[in-house]
Amino acid sequence: MKAAVYRRETFNAAHRLHNPNWTDEVNRRVYGKCNNPNYHGHNYVIIVRVVGEIDPDTGFVMDLKTLRDLIHELVLDPFDHKNLNEDTEEFRELIPSAENIAKVAYEKLRQRIKPDLDVRITLYETEKNYVEYPL
Repeated sequence: MKAAVYRRETFNAAHRLHNPNWTDEVNRRVYGKCNNPNYHGHNYVIIVRVVGEIDPDTGFVMDLKTLRDLIHELVLDPFDHKNLNEDTEEFRELIPSAENIAKVAYEKLRQRIKPDLDVRITLYETEKNYVEYPL
């Protein structure tokens, strides 16, 4: 039998949704206010779900302190209170949409979590808008 453990964290970041291959008009039409040249910000909520067998020696699927530390090191420290477009390598060439932020967070965490454990990211950009990755 498998179990799921979850860790919820928050971070604040600014971004601009802008495709450099499009005209300013197309960017404004597609992204609206999110294309503001001066950026805008969100109070993100990230929930990391880890699913796996319960270890009979520890009673854990995964030590939640370890998961907390990984989220801080790989997601919060690099993204919190940053302009994602300007201050991070991950989004220099990648549009920092909620979908891409969740995907980047997943890829970074996936490298450091045991391969026999399933990982899923839920990222709330607003109270009403969120993404899950992967499905």
